[in-house]
Amino acid sequence: MLNIHIQHRWDLNEEEATSLQKELANQVITQDQLPDVQYIAGVDVAYSEHTDQLIAAVVVLDAFTLEVIESVTVKDSVQFPYLPGLFSFRELPPVIKALQQLEHEPQLIVCDSQGLAHPRRFGLACHLGVLLNIPAIGCGKTRLVGEYTEPDRLRGFSSALVDEEQQIGSVLRTQTDVKPVFVSVGHRISLETANKWILRLTPRYRLPETTRMADQLVRKRMTEQHL
Repeated sequence: MLNIHIQHRWDLNEEEATSLQKELANQVITQDQLPDVQYIAGVDVAYSEHTDQLIAAVVVLDAFTLEVIESVTVKDSVQFPYLPGLFSFRELPPVIKALQQLEHEPQLIVCDSQGLAHPRRFGLACHLGVLLNIPAIGCGKTRLVGEYTEPDRLRGFSSALVDEEQQIGSVLRTQTDVKPVFVSVGHRISLETANKWILRLTPRYRLPETTRMADQLVRKRMTEQHL
């Protein structure tokens, strides 16, 4: 079972949550500290349009075949309001519940969100990585912060995502002539290595298989639960 490396309260107001982000951001490690990666997890959360219910999902993929080894879903209720820049306080409590039910412990987690590419350099991927002390990557569909020039149209090319004269991520083309994704360090991984993993996880589609599989699973569960 996954251990929670750092515990903190979740019932915070906006000011407290922002302050905690700034404090924990100092613990993010941006160099490679990955063990041998056998299993990679993807996480996702879907929300009911009609109630305060949500479904959190975790899928674990074999790092080499990209086959789904295990999946877990958790039904929960929303505990934190939607506030820009504080997304992780809304999503992580149910995600961590799901991760703690895994039988196969991942050595790397890929989040459909930001890592360092965040106004306070502490997006969801950083928050999750630091709390669990597990290597994590943020791979967002859209930009939250920063400026960039469009990368070359071919798969594998990238350009720097820059904010306040600091590179906070990469704008990575995972498929030729398809919109890029926004990759940033979550924890215990370098940006160069994060880009390599995202390319490994995108053999056919724009988004990593971790994200695609977790998204499909939450949609299926939402339908089954009539949420």
